[in-house]
Amino acid sequence: MNPRIATKSRKTNETDIRVSLNLDGTGEYRISTGIAFFDHMLAQLARHGHFDMEIDAKGDLEIDGHHTVEDVGWVLGQALQEALGDRRGITRFGHAYVPLDEALTRVVIDLSGRPYLVYKVEFRAVRIGELQTELIEEFMKAFVQEGRFNLHIENWYGRNQHHIAETVFKATARALRTATRVEHAEIPSTKGVL
Repeated sequence: MNPRIATKSRKTNETDIRVSLNLDGTGEYRISTGIAFFDHMLAQLARHGHFDMEIDAKGDLEIDGHHTVEDVGWVLGQALQEALGDRRGITRFGHAYVPLDEALTRVVIDLSGRPYLVYKVEFRAVRIGELQTELIEEFMKAFVQEGRFNLHIENWYGRNQHHIAETVFKATARALRTATRVEHAEIPSTKGVL
């Protein structure tokens, strides 16, 4: 099997981002976006997905975190798309239910090649640390668009805003881990292509 590793970058007037992703890693990560809580959430993707991940992002945080968070999603999605290659042999589908104390989130993924996001998460807080909670959805939109996959996220319940956010990222990681695993030699579609 070819190594499923990709390095992608994006430089604009607003951001400068570099992402390295190894789908067959051990969960090692080095992440720096300038937004500490976002770094913590991205670390959940790496650790619970068993992906090795390096993310270096510099953005116009003096304005706000929107450009940085969204563009990290774009570049991480591009890295996922490249690392998956033709998606031959992958499990394709994955799901996870992840609790954290009083919070519970369900995530279902189809690495179909068709981007679509269903996001049913509501936060009472405007921010967790320096991360605007509305930007979590923007990150997921960009990640799905460039990664070309179908993602359904539903927070069933929870009170603590940190716990809700963490279950969203951990469940996404666990579902993605299952969906990206190689289990056979065929393209997992009757079309013969994803």
